[in-house]
Amino acid sequence: MAGLKVGQIEIEDTYSEAFDGLFSRILITADNDKLLRKATFGSTTLPSTVLGESEGGIEKWLSEGETPDGRKGAIVQIWANYGRGISKLEYELAKRIRQGILVVPTTRVFNALESDDRIDIMNRVGHCGDGYESVEEEFGREVVNIPIMMGEFIIERQLGYGKGVMGGTVWFFCETQDAALGAGDRAVEAVGRIDGAITPFDACSAGSKVETKYPEIGPTTNHPYCPTLKDKIPDSKVPEGVTSIPEIVINGTTIDVVKEAMRTAIQGAAGVEGVVKISTGNYGGRLGKHKIWLRDLV
Repeated sequence: MAGLKVGQIEIEDTYSEAFDGLFSRILITADNDKLLRKATFGSTTLPSTVLGESEGGIEKWLSEGETPDGRKGAIVQIWANYGRGISKLEYELAKRIRQGILVVPTTRVFNALESDDRIDIMNRVGHCGDGYESVEEEFGREVVNIPIMMGEFIIERQLGYGKGVMGGTVWFFCETQDAALGAGDRAVEAVGRIDGAITPFDACSAGSKVETKYPEIGPTTNHPYCPTLKDKIPDSKVPEGVTSIPEIVINGTTIDVVKEAMRTAIQGAAGVEGVVKISTGNYGGRLGKHKIWLRDLV
């Protein structure tokens, strides 16, 4: 399709490959902004799905009037690859709660997903109380109260989970690094307005590819799109004048949420001076079964 554009920016006529995932959506609260941000960032950093683990992201920040305990909060999502099953998600979710949230003073965790599918958090988190934990009714919910050295950690016992879509991507071909940083920030900010969507890497500086010379370490650099290799390799796909290509990775509770988030990311970055082309990760069908065509988004 010739002439596909947003404003003056070329849109490549290609599709993003996305794949199925399992996710849990939880709500974190704390006594103050500093502790809330520490727990929120700590529990969602280090995306490691490509290494067989999990990834997370911040969906939205909440005011005191939007949480069960009347404190400021945040909704985050934790994801695992669908093929690894619910036991993998349960393990990864518990790991991030225990090491990213429970250890931050004053924090609590509540369920934030209406779903018939639930994870009983007692075995992997509740028993952190070493047998001194108790099940109680607080804030209108069944919670596990875990005694800790700075008081107590309260977590809702049943956390919902569901099947969603991972790995929708948008690439911005930019003339300068400043333009790339600006486009990435605008895109991530725009996705943050879409309920149910997260950007686990925010603006990612190193998009990977399916094939690799080193399978023992997992995905490696997407060399055809590395600007510094443009004059060194025969298969470079970097246009003239492009020096930086940030990638925005998007997970969403449904395929429609991912599509809307991709559309919003494109719109958010399209006005940044120095963005000359927009594309996405197409791997010939080897990555995932979901194909999201850019032409359908713009």
